Amino acid sequence: MRTSLWPTGLWQPGDDPHPPWLLHVRSSKWFILMTVALAVFTDIFLYSVIVPVLPFALRTRAHVEESEVQSWVSILIAVYGGALAISSPISGWLADHSSSRRLPLVLGLVALGGATILLNLGPNIGILILGRVLQGISAAIVWTVGLALLADTVPQSEIGQTMGYVFAAMSVGMLLGPLLGGVVFEKGGYNEVYAMAYVLIGVDIALRLFMIEKKVAKKWQTSDRLSTGGIDLNSVLEPEKSASPTPTAVNVATPSVPARQRSRYPPVITLLKSRRLLCALWGCLVVAILMTQFDSVLPLYVRDTFHWSSTGAGLIFLPLILPAFIAPLVGWAIDKYGGRWFCAIGFLAFAPFEVLLRLVDHNSLKQKVLLSALLFLIGFSLNLCTPPLMVEITAVVEKKERESPGLFGSKGAYAQAYGLFNLAFAGGCLVGPLWAGFVNERASWGTMAWSLALLSALTAVPAFIWTEGYLFEKGRKGWSDRSHTPPRGAEQLA
Repeated sequence: MRTSLWPTGLWQPGDDPHPPWLLHVRSSKWFILMTVALAVFTDIFLYSVIVPVLPFALRTRAHVEESEVQSWVSILIAVYGGALAISSPISGWLADHSSSRRLPLVLGLVALGGATILLNLGPNIGILILGRVLQGISAAIVWTVGLALLADTVPQSEIGQTMGYVFAAMSVGMLLGPLLGGVVFEKGGYNEVYAMAYVLIGVDIALRLFMIEKKVAKKWQTSDRLSTGGIDLNSVLEPEKSASPTPTAVNVATPSVPARQRSRYPPVITLLKSRRLLCALWGCLVVAILMTQFDSVLPLYVRDTFHWSSTGAGLIFLPLILPAFIAPLVGWAIDKYGGRWFCAIGFLAFAPFEVLLRLVDHNSLKQKVLLSALLFLIGFSLNLCTPPLMVEITAVVEKKERESPGLFGSKGAYAQAYGLFNLAFAGGCLVGPLWAGFVNERASWGTMAWSLALLSALTAVPAFIWTEGYLFEKGRKGWSDRSHTPPRGAEQLA
């Protein structure tokens, strides 16, 4: 049987009756996860690679006065969040109404490439702002479409671990971006920093075009059977994503319980009526604030306090991001035990470590060690509370579809749900740098620390009450709504 590397239509794969080369690999959940993780990594890497470079580049390239550098750093970082916020709901709606998830992903890459060129060549503040806007648009597409693609691909029972991998990719991008950005800028120059970006974009676009969605791969399953008994190897080696009973199945088995008709409200409005989802979105907003606070203040703070160069400004992000490697393990634990305690403890633990940042106020070896240790513990806390919030977005959509089949129509609402997630995260990316930058500038480093610590501690309360569903309703239901499968032994309880 003849196989082809690419389907006949680049944007409408599956028109060619002959299966593409390595179909099973290109449509496997691990390859799709790797592609989405790299897309997230690329987006975050290019967002953060200029963080340690900005204070120095603003003075030498955009000719900004020294007294205005802190304000412009905060504004340029916040502009990204604003563009991300505006673009996310639109990206989610378009993705859920598109015939393919791959096309929006490639369009997002085009926006990212344009942003990179503008940031590389931009000689003034206006061009730099435009570049950050395009970066925000690209991020909106990558996150909404990429996470929706994973929700389409991965069984609900594995979604926690999957989101852990995505969060790890995001965190590694945040680590390597400032780290390599600072080192390469000091040893090479501004253009050398963006040379890394162009190579990464090239690898990214190759993977996005090589990937085949599962729903597209199904078109070739009939002609791709093994000769031994007509068994479909793909279904044996990798079972399809478990799904809730379809309306048809429900009607046949129990005609007295008809499927609910599609909601008369748009999916976004239906989702926003869920207090559980609203709590998760608030948590995402706060996480983004807590994560991005350092982007606008940390490079300048270590420069002024420890007299570090751009290399040191990049290296100081290392202890903050290193705990990200536990994210897949946290995700696995969430799939097994639930995310309520992880989420609440993460927000609560963050507060004292953030407050203790006020102790870092002069130049000494002990102060540098203290700052690194506190940043590590802060990063660890964030890695406890973030994966459960990402899982919640999928869980809410799954629960509503399970309770009311057909509620969101034939297109579903995964991308729109993650569009809301992106909107919340973008709001945090907008608020975080401005909050930290202006409070640090107008008040003090210590005031910035305790104000953000208070925000995190207060967020632990709704996180504990609403993660996995309303706390005081959970016992009555018998188990969490986070998966289709009840816990072991639940059959005897029914």
